[in-house]
Amino acid sequence: QVQLVESGGGSVQPGGSLRLSCEASGSIFGRSVMGWYRQAPGKERELVAVVFIGGVKKYADFVDGRANISRDNVENTVYLQMDSLKSEDTAVYYCNLRLFGGIEYWGKGTLVTVSS
Repeated sequence: QVQLVESGGGSVQPGGSLRLSCEASGSIFGRSVMGWYRQAPGKERELVAVVFIGGVKKYADFVDGRANISRDNVENTVYLQMDSLKSEDTAVYYCNLRLFGGIEYWGKGTLVTVSS
């Protein structure tokens, strides 16, 4: 039904940048809330950024202006541009699609490693 495929992860040095992409199948993309979450080893999964249907965006406090989430409803894709990356940003980043009624879908994740 709905499949989410992340891409764009990789290894960067501190201060570097990455842009993550998530392509979603299905016709419900335009009616969904899209988000990016991350999970570091031994840690709980946490919200990074969310973009709502109306275009309103929310970010976790630790983002501190270093990331931007955007969506392309024509291409059914959500992006996460990350700049000034820190070692503590190292994690598996997951794409999330959420609908009212408790329905949500997850991608398999893409690994981001920030190190020297």
